[in-house]
Amino acid sequence: MEKTNKNYSRRSFLKVTSISGGGMMIGFGWLASIKPNEVLAGTPAAEKWVELTGFVKITPDNQVKIMSPNPEFGQNVITSMPMIIAEELDADWKNVQVEQADFNTPKYKRQFTGGSQSIRQGWQILRKAGAAARLMLLQAAAAEWKVPVAELTTSQGMVHHANSNRSINYGSLSTAAAQLPVPENVVLKKTTEFSLLGTHQKNVEGKKIVRGQSLFTMDYRQEGMLIAMTIRPSAFGMQLKSYDASAALQMPGIKDVFDIKVYKEGYERAGFDTRTFNHLLVVVGRSTWEVMNARKKISIQWEPIRETKEVVAGWGGKQEELIPAGLENTADHVKKMQDMQKKPGRVLRKDGHPEEAFAKAKKVLERTYSAPFLPHNTMEPISCFAHITDEKAFFVAPTQAPEFIKPTLVANLGIPASSIDIQLARMGGGFGRRAYCHYMVEAGLISQKMKAPIKLIYTREDDMTNGIYRPAYMVTYRAAINEKNEVTAVHIKGGGIPENAIHADRFPAGAFDNYLAEGWQIPSNITIGAFRAPRSNFIASAEQSFLDELAELIGKDPIDYRIELLKRAKTNPVGKNNDYDADRYIGVLELVKEKSNWRKENNKELRRGVAAYFCHNSYAAHVVDVTMKNGQPVVDKVVSALDCGVVVNPEGAKNMVEGAVVDGIGNALFGGLRFEKGEPMQKNFHQYRMIRHNEAPKKIDVHFVQNTIDPTGLGEPPFPPIFGALANALYKATGKRLYQQPFINELNKKG
Repeated sequence: MEKTNKNYSRRSFLKVTSISGGGMMIGFGWLASIKPNEVLAGTPAAEKWVELTGFVKITPDNQVKIMSPNPEFGQNVITSMPMIIAEELDADWKNVQVEQADFNTPKYKRQFTGGSQSIRQGWQILRKAGAAARLMLLQAAAAEWKVPVAELTTSQGMVHHANSNRSINYGSLSTAAAQLPVPENVVLKKTTEFSLLGTHQKNVEGKKIVRGQSLFTMDYRQEGMLIAMTIRPSAFGMQLKSYDASAALQMPGIKDVFDIKVYKEGYERAGFDTRTFNHLLVVVGRSTWEVMNARKKISIQWEPIRETKEVVAGWGGKQEELIPAGLENTADHVKKMQDMQKKPGRVLRKDGHPEEAFAKAKKVLERTYSAPFLPHNTMEPISCFAHITDEKAFFVAPTQAPEFIKPTLVANLGIPASSIDIQLARMGGGFGRRAYCHYMVEAGLISQKMKAPIKLIYTREDDMTNGIYRPAYMVTYRAAINEKNEVTAVHIKGGGIPENAIHADRFPAGAFDNYLAEGWQIPSNITIGAFRAPRSNFIASAEQSFLDELAELIGKDPIDYRIELLKRAKTNPVGKNNDYDADRYIGVLELVKEKSNWRKENNKELRRGVAAYFCHNSYAAHVVDVTMKNGQPVVDKVVSALDCGVVVNPEGAKNMVEGAVVDGIGNALFGGLRFEKGEPMQKNFHQYRMIRHNEAPKKIDVHFVQNTIDPTGLGEPPFPPIFGALANALYKATGKRLYQQPFINELNKKG
C-alpha cells in the first residue's frame, strides 16, 4: 500500500501545489479550511448527515453522501470523481448518494472543468479524502471495541474485526468518527487493490435526465422572477449608437428596456473574459415569448467600431491585444491566410539544417490544409439566473469556471466576494464555451438594475452569433525526400485568425534530424476561445493527413511508418523539448492495429484510415472504415485506442470516446461558419449543418491501454485524431485527398 504523509489539521486537511497543466503550475487545496465536524440536528434520522470531511457525509442508517466538486456538462465527472472517494472509503456504491457541490472556494479550491484536468488533478486529493474518512471510521470502531486499528479491515461500508468475528456498518460509527481529528497520515490503496475503480458504473444522474427532472438553469424558477434577453449587433465590427424602445415598452408584459456595458471602463480583462459586444441592449419582461416579441419592435442604430488595443491578463501574463476595425469576410480571411503562408513566419522551433536538406532534396511533398471558424453549438443555449440584493448576489449558472468568473463579478458588479453565492447547474454541453461566463455578469447587472430576480436567456441565434468560436486556421506541411526515398527534413508553417495552431514540440518533432516550425497570426474583431482540444483539433487533422500521404509516397504502411518514426524519437530523439512519451504513443498505435485487424488479408478491400495524436497528457488512435453510397460517405466502423492511465469508470470513459468520435466526424464533414461583412451567415440549425443520427458511425469499438499510470485526460484527447483518420479513410474510399474542412464541400466539388 502507498503511504502518504502530510501535515493535516482539523481545519486544513490537504494542500497540494504540485499539479502542472500546459506548462503552468497551479496551487490549490480542495480540503483546506474544513469546518469542525458536526451532526446536522433537527432532521429525521435518515437525513442526519454527519460530515467526516468536506466530501463525505454519512447518516446513522448507513447512507453515504459524496460531494462532486467540479461542474458537470456531460463528461460524467459527477460519477467518476465520487467513485474515487468511494474506492478509498471502501463504501458500498449502492448506498452512495452523489450531490453536485455548490461553488465553495474554502472547501473546493479548484472547481474548473476544462483542459481534461478534472480527474488528473483530483486523483490524489480525492483518494486522500476517502482514505481519511475511512481511517476515522476505523479509529472510531477501534475505540468502541478496544482493539488496535491494525486488526480492523473494511469492505462495502462495513468495519470488520476477524479475531472477534464482529462487524459494524459505517452509519453506526459516523457520529463517533466525526468527533475525531482528521488524521495526519493516510494510506492509499495500490491500484491492484481497487474493487470499484475500473468497474462499469452508470451515470448517477441518468435517471434524472431521462425523467426530465430539474437539473439545468433553464428549469430554475423563483417567485417574482423576470425574464431578460439581450440585443447585440448582428455583425462583428459594429457597436450600439442609439435606439428607440418606445414601441417595445408598450407591449404586454414588458417591464423595461435599457442598455448596459458588461465590463466597466478601464476594466482589465482576464483570460476567460470575452470582449464580444460589450455594449448591449436589454429587454426585461414577464415571459420569454413577450420579451422575444418586444425585441423585434426596437429601432436600433449601429455604428462601426474603431481600432483599439486592450491589455489582457491571460495565462502567459499580461498581453496587448489588437482589435481591428472593419467588417470581415470569409473570402478575405482565406486570402489573407494564403498571403501569410508566402512570407517567413516566426520561428517556433528549428532542429538541424532544414533549408540545406530541402535544397538537396530529390523531391518535395508540400500540402496545405485549412479549416473555418466553428461555433460550439452546445445543445442547451446559454442561460443564467441572478438575484442581486444588498445582502447577497445569488447565481444559478451553467459555468465551467466559477472560480475564474468570481473576480470579474466583483469588479463589474461592485459587490464583495464574500457576498457571492453560485449554485452550479448541470450544463447541456460545454466544450469550452461555458468557460467564458460574460452572461453571468450580464445577468447580475440586469438584476441590479431591476432590483428583482432575473433569468437571462439566449436564443439559439444569440448563442451562435455571439462569438467565442474555434478560430479559422491554415497550415502547410513540407517534406524533403532524397534519392534513397528517405525523408530528410520536415517544415511546418501555419497560423490562423487570430491565433496559430502549431504545437512545435509535439510529434513529429524529435523524429527528424532537420525540422522547422514557423507560426503567424492575423488580428480579428471576431472573438475566439477554447473549443474542445483547442488548436489540437485542427493541427492533428493536418499532421495526420500529411503523414499518411507521406507514408504512401515513400511506400510504407501508415501505421508502421508512424511507429518507425516514434521508435526513432524514443531511441535517438532530436532536441530536448519533445513533449510526448514515444512508448505510450506506440502503445495506442499497436493496440488500434491489433483491435482493428489492420493486417487482415482483406484489408486492401476496406476503405480505412488511421490517425493518432497526443494532447492533454493522453494518447489516442482511431481506425475509421468508410464506404461511399450515392456519392456520400458512410462511416461503417471506428476502432479507437486510448491511453489515459488508470480508467476510473470504463462505462463513462467509453461514452466519452464515442461522443468525441461522433462530434469530430460531424465537425470534420459539415462544420463551418461563414462571415459576410462581419455577419455570421449561419444563425440556427436550419442553416448550420450538424451531424444527424443516421450519419453517426454504425459501430464504435473502444479499447484502453491497461496500465497503472495515474489518470491523465480523456475529455479532449480522442477528439483531434478522428478528423485525420476520417480524411485518410475518405481518400481510400474516393481516391481524393482532402485538404479543406468541411470535407463534404471538397467531396461534392466537381472536377
